[in-house]
Amino acid sequence: MPAQTLPAGMAAEESGSVLLPGHDVPLGRYTTVRRLLPQRTRRMVGAWCFVDHFGPDDVAERPGMEVPPHPHTGLQTVTWLLDGEILHRDSLGNVQPIRPGQLNVMTSGHGIAHSERSPQPHPPLMHGVQLWVALPDPARAGAADFAHHADLPRWRDGNLDVTLLVGEIGGERSPAVVHTPLVGAQLELGGPEPVDLPLRPDFEYALLAMSGSAAVDGVTVEPGALLYLGTGRGRLGLSGAAGSRLLLLGGAPFEEPLVMWWNFVGRSHEEVVAAREDWMAGRRFGVVADDAAPPLPAPALPTTRLKARDRLGGLRG
Repeated sequence: MPAQTLPAGMAAEESGSVLLPGHDVPLGRYTTVRRLLPQRTRRMVGAWCFVDHFGPDDVAERPGMEVPPHPHTGLQTVTWLLDGEILHRDSLGNVQPIRPGQLNVMTSGHGIAHSERSPQPHPPLMHGVQLWVALPDPARAGAADFAHHADLPRWRDGNLDVTLLVGEIGGERSPAVVHTPLVGAQLELGGPEPVDLPLRPDFEYALLAMSGSAAVDGVTVEPGALLYLGTGRGRLGLSGAAGSRLLLLGGAPFEEPLVMWWNFVGRSHEEVVAAREDWMAGRRFGVVADDAAPPLPAPALPTTRLKARDRLGGLRG
């Protein structure tokens, strides 16, 4: 089925392919990311509720990533690098570098703070993705946690190299702990011949090109857009240039409406207000280890009440 580029205000069809263009957003002082989720017409893919793709950027003569201490609630951050190095520090006391081929998963639960910086010195290129996963009840009110995975399942299937970040594909399972049925995998094409990957028909999926490009259902996806693939697919067929690196995201549709504001994922206006007040008062989130930089202040809340939205962007409540 050919993909459609969604007109403003039109909801995505659950069973169809939709090409969703991203937009540039500054992250810290030195990094600009392409934000691919959330969007007005597609808020989530499974429990994936936030997708940023950054680089490849030449940071040889620049500081690289510089994001000072900031808070999170109600989510997991999932960080994956193709080039470069980032040093993660958090309020649990973890100080952990992440390099290409390794995975960081931070679970905020009720509250955690962290910072993300390029070490000094650092590699000349920076390229990767940061993703958020919405936590369901009761995990969103639970304890914070952090895990670093240097050894992930990797295999070759014909012309396709697969690295499994989270979840399960074809009997392989990632060691990363998630709290809803979910999958994330890097797919690297070995040549122009078509490849095929098994999918779960009860999941919804999306495909991001991190480098190169790929064709699915006659539609080309390149860096800068997210191809929403819908539900009901038992297999994914794609083709593209050798060396193209793609990110496949999927999961069971997440039915809990969310309030997403700044770095908080909640269920109500009151939850977000309380999280902001706690952060500004130095409560709940702790102090980031080995990072003396002043914490990021939270922006002012909007003058109107924050509304919960469902995964298609509709208002709830």
